[in-house]
Amino acid sequence: MGAQSVPFLFIIDFTMESPIVYAANEIPQNVLFKTGLHKNYRELQQTNSEFNITCLPPKLSEYREAFEKVVDNIKRGNTYLLNLTFPSGIVTNLNLTEIFYLSKARFKLLYRNDFVVFSPEIFIEIKDDKISTYPMKGTIDADFPEAKEKLLANEKELAEHNTVVDLLRNDLSIVSENVRVEKFRYIEKIKTSHGNILQSSSKISGNLPSNYKNKLGDIIFSLLPAGSISGAPKLKTLEIILETETYNRGYYSGVFGYFDGINLDSCVMIRFIENRNEKLIFKSGGGITMMSDLDSEYRELIKKIYVPVI
Repeated sequence: MGAQSVPFLFIIDFTMESPIVYAANEIPQNVLFKTGLHKNYRELQQTNSEFNITCLPPKLSEYREAFEKVVDNIKRGNTYLLNLTFPSGIVTNLNLTEIFYLSKARFKLLYRNDFVVFSPEIFIEIKDDKISTYPMKGTIDADFPEAKEKLLANEKELAEHNTVVDLLRNDLSIVSENVRVEKFRYIEKIKTSHGNILQSSSKISGNLPSNYKNKLGDIIFSLLPAGSISGAPKLKTLEIILETETYNRGYYSGVFGYFDGINLDSCVMIRFIENRNEKLIFKSGGGITMMSDLDSEYRELIKKIYVPVI
């Protein structure tokens, strides 16, 4: 479809075992999405703004067991950054479709009644033979005094961000030339159902060959899984993730995107709610390094359980 300039939607799970691709004119009615290039639904004039969410996070003891396994692997030199994630139960007064319409995000996806995504994190975008990625690493409560300054000065967050930027520079070098960091650690404010947060991102770009559309699938899969939600070194870290995490990520932390026949826009599927046997599961996590603190990482996992409804 890329070679023929046929628009399509793609949805790829974390382990790349069950990718889904729809030509634009074959997308089912119960699959709704929005990217920076296109959306296939109309905004509702009225939505239920009374939104309530109760979080049922994993026990600290359960998180501690996985955290200590990761730290042990870091000490043994097997990884130096690993994105550790957990599922949390949530109870809300809305269903997945209502959450989809109510949430505010650059990227949104409702896949049947299986899961909903409202992600702020770009995976890759392609425009005018240029590929760019925007790793997002570093989060803080925006209401803290001098929150921006504290986030930028945090040594752990800086080390984690540097690692991901370096990893994704190397990833882009697989598929493009003249790879460069165009913006480093810029801050974005995100409004959530639990208050505002600040997150830091960077922009990394490279130049694609003029015939890149002939190998669009190769480009996408060469960069997966996304470095920001796996870690470094990537292959060994993925092994540790599969050994340590106590559940199947599924499509969480995979990617979805849209190709309009000319350009491509896609995201990492974070901020993810799954319908599991009519119970809602929110999947979240954060990067673990040698400087990570158990309590801080546990709180960050919980802080990321939100819906951007404001």
